[in-house]
Amino acid sequence: MTEDLVQKEQANNALQAPGLDLDAVQQLGDQRVVLVVEDDPDTLDLLKLTLRRAGMNVVGAVDGKQAIRKWMETNPNIVLLDLMMPEMDGWETLSHLRGISDVPIIILSAMSQKENVVRGLREGADDYVPKPFLGDEVVARVEAALRRAGPKEPVSKLAFPSHQLSLDLQTRQVSLRDQMIDLTPREFAVLALLAKQHPKPVSYEMIAEGVWGEDSEKIRERIKWIVYLLRQKLESDPSQPELILNKTRLGYQLAVD
Repeated sequence: MTEDLVQKEQANNALQAPGLDLDAVQQLGDQRVVLVVEDDPDTLDLLKLTLRRAGMNVVGAVDGKQAIRKWMETNPNIVLLDLMMPEMDGWETLSHLRGISDVPIIILSAMSQKENVVRGLREGADDYVPKPFLGDEVVARVEAALRRAGPKEPVSKLAFPSHQLSLDLQTRQVSLRDQMIDLTPREFAVLALLAKQHPKPVSYEMIAEGVWGEDSEKIRERIKWIVYLLRQKLESDPSQPELILNKTRLGYQLAVD
């Protein structure tokens, strides 16, 4: 290898490694994770590329409901949030995220009127950047917000806005349609396991091992009884469940968006 090639390789190694697009590779890596919530595909792709070049991992969502799900899946360090989106807009998304997390949230919006900026900051946003924006400015604001926030905390709350259901994994509190639901420790453990694995179905074996520490026919009967009790407390019509569904010969699935 010539001296020029050695110098070139050393220079390349000195460059900051680009971040990952988690929507493409489905892995977290060791870098900071930015959740970008933006319904315009071109703007979403531009923000992802800009942040990846700055050495950050990125994950995208095109509406509020998807943003809540992606937040629970990836536990991001920071959120970039558009306001004008279909189904669940940015204001409602901001409210839901602030109910379950303290991660920094930066609003990126064409709604640059002073009253919107003031409202966004008062309702929990950490910063407000009007569109159109400069990529370098967004990166600088993200880095500043991350410095102020410090290390991120593990996910402690799970939220499913479509059913107005939320779980606090630390206090073991469950809220359904703005009412607190009393669950026994085993009931909560089964529900939390289904929520963590959402949207995937969860096998009897996984529930047994995860909640009881072993799998047997007796424990599987206990699982069925626990699910029966959960349905009595959570379903509008326990005889026709819409929240906790049977998966034939497999187990159960939490049926939430």
